[in-house]
Amino acid sequence: MLLRTTDPFRDFDRLTQQFLGTTNRPAVMPMDAWREGERFVIEFDLPGVAKDSIDLDVERNVLTVRAERVARNGDWEALASERPKGVFSRQLVLGDNLDLDRIEAEYADGVLRLVVPVAERAKPRKIEIGGLSEPDRAAIEA
Repeated sequence: MLLRTTDPFRDFDRLTQQFLGTTNRPAVMPMDAWREGERFVIEFDLPGVAKDSIDLDVERNVLTVRAERVARNGDWEALASERPKGVFSRQLVLGDNLDLDRIEAEYADGVLRLVVPVAERAKPRKIEIGGLSEPDRAAIEA
């Protein structure tokens, strides 16, 4: 007869928490990103997060998004707790071809939307080919 004094799913739970995070350290901030002409759009899903708890920082070319979903306090008993609480954080390294001084951000319906324009210096442009004027040619021939 085999007597187990431990939970057989403990190791599975530990691995799941490492990959998916815990309520103390959420690991997921889903994101979509795409290009629309001369701008890049990035959307983060942050349902249940108050707008005031979202913090955006840009340092050099690294964009950091932080948000917090606060746990409810009160005299109640939790029956299920599947939505992570705590501080979420995600960093994106943005290319030099983006204008980080003109990032626009809006938050509605649990979605944080960032619009990052392409920098003027990164846009395609024509370069005019110049030639020597007649006085310059005369000076070279002399």
